[in-house]
Formats: sequence, C-alpha cells, structure tokens
Amino acid sequence: MSIAENHKEEKIEHYPTLNTVLMVEDTLKSMDESIITVAELKRILPKQVNHNTLKVILEYLEESNKIAVSLKGITWVHNTNLNLRNAISKGLEL
Repeated sequence: MSIAENHKEEKIEHYPTLNTVLMVEDTLKSMDESIITVAELKRILPKQVNHNTLKVILEYLEESNKIAVSLKGITWVHNTNLNLRNAISKGLEL
C-alpha cells in the first residue's frame, strides 16, 4: 500500500515539513549503530518530532528505498556509490 493510499484511509493531522524529513534522514544516515528502534531514533533526533509525523516520514523513506524496517528496527540502506550502483545494474559479481 502506498503512502497516498494509506493516507486516504487514515486522516493525517500534520504532514512533515521538508526540514523535518531531512533532519530524520540525516540522523538515520549518520547513526553509529546499524539498527535503531523508533524510540532510540526519537531520543537522538536534534528536535522533537510527533510520533505520527515520524511514522509518515519513515513510510516515505522506506518506500523510496532509503531505509529498511524490520522487527529489530530501522536500517539505512541507501547507497550513493556510483560504482556499486553500476555493478548492481550490470549484474557483476563482486
């Protein structure tokens, strides 16, 4: 289910601003741990974020393939290395 479909079913009271999305993204990208829980993420964010707003941001980041969400927590998976992207797209074995 996409974010748009999900939001049709439940009414969102507050949508995140771009600054909030970028703050969460930067925090996840630069974290020391490989996996972090939502509660831990809330603690290390520079500014307090509403839980429902954070859920919307995490859904967006997961759908855009920047994070992976599992039972253990959240992991940053987006990689900007062009050599790695080319190798994956060409199907080269490393």
